[in-house]
Amino acid sequence: MRVDEGCLVVDVPGRHPIRLPLTGEERAARLILYRLPRENGVVYGVAVLNAGGRGMLDSPGARPRHLVEAFAAYAGLLFEYRPHATEREGRVHLETRARGWRNTADVGLPVRGAHSPREVALRLRPYDAVSGELRPCEGALEGTPCPATTLSWDGRTLVATDPVVGRSLRLMPAALYHYRYERRVLVSGREETRSLTGLALLDADGLVLADLPGEWPVHEVAAFAAGRRLPVHDALVAPSQVVRAMLGRRAPSWTRLTGLAVPRLSRAKKTIAFCAGAAGLFAMAYVVTAGGWFAWRGLSALGRLLLDLLDAKWLAVFFAPLLVVLKPAREVWHTWRIRRGTALGPPGGPYLSVPRGRTARVPYGRTLRVRLGARMVPDDLEIGPDLGCAAGLMAYRHERLSGLFVVDGEGRPVRHLPGPWPLEDAHRFAARRGLGFEVRTLSREEYLDLTARAHDAVP
Repeated sequence: MRVDEGCLVVDVPGRHPIRLPLTGEERAARLILYRLPRENGVVYGVAVLNAGGRGMLDSPGARPRHLVEAFAAYAGLLFEYRPHATEREGRVHLETRARGWRNTADVGLPVRGAHSPREVALRLRPYDAVSGELRPCEGALEGTPCPATTLSWDGRTLVATDPVVGRSLRLMPAALYHYRYERRVLVSGREETRSLTGLALLDADGLVLADLPGEWPVHEVAAFAAGRRLPVHDALVAPSQVVRAMLGRRAPSWTRLTGLAVPRLSRAKKTIAFCAGAAGLFAMAYVVTAGGWFAWRGLSALGRLLLDLLDAKWLAVFFAPLLVVLKPAREVWHTWRIRRGTALGPPGGPYLSVPRGRTARVPYGRTLRVRLGARMVPDDLEIGPDLGCAAGLMAYRHERLSGLFVVDGEGRPVRHLPGPWPLEDAHRFAARRGLGFEVRTLSREEYLDLTARAHDAVP
């Protein structure tokens, strides 16, 4: 659909375009996004109504609601969403037709955002009824790139494809888990809450077979699953700790498809960056000794402006030369802490530590700090024998899975941290901090029980 010379134009492949006037008595006045239940599934589509409320066009096919609303606002049409409860109710509204009523195949809608609706039509929709493919419409976090992940059906088998890494999965999930959870991050020294969204494929026991981060449109997920009568668990408004605990319940064949390229510097760029950092270190030392610290700060500000214009972020080490020294030094320092038993886990997180003194979140006793990652607000747990406090660590193995539970005095899981944790380092850390430590090989029933009872997790 597009707007051209005062008409709403619908381009239909292999047919002449349909033109609906936007002025006059028989003008298009309303754009309806409808949901019509049927015996064999749910039908989605858009309908164009005239000023008298009669249908001028019916275009079946699932479309993102936010794109339909954006197009209606751009074309000057009133928007309405009609989720009909029964097929009979929907037929009453859809069969009130105007003269010249038309029915068409699924047609794309204009994109809103980086591209102008006047220039671009959405050729590849989040859900394409013709190809049967489902795609995310935005990144998992606001402002992040949209993943290239796709979902499709091959009979009863769901095919998840990550074209960036050339990987494809063939699964038969028992349900889809549409989730959103919040996490706290540090932005310019202040705490902010960011939402992370995605879609998970669950097996019959509720374990996560695959995690697909990204913004998956609600209506398109429902339409995609309805064709195979696959249930969809809506966790978009569920408590964040419940969602994280659910995502921590990984199946033995668990995997994650991000659909994004991992940024890596080539060997030549690494060499240039290291040389730039060394040159910047000497330049900073010279300027500071000759002209003062403020002169270097002014030069750094000018350099950052130049980097924004050139989009050469890997050269930032010239204007922050201490990064060349601080990063390796920080890794050496963290390795030394692990060997002494004062930290557990990789330096990038998640890792455990016990900070000295009291903290704002645990003001009355010792604290077990779970550092989740760079620029993320840590999670603090009070150390003690009481219910809900950290009293010990339990490292586990289950088939090909491994992980760590933070347990309270009664052995109940407080935090679940799936992933590899070196047993020798974990034992040293627990002994140094006065925590209990246990290593267990879990059966299927024990694994399901412990992961289901965990209060929170790091997915």
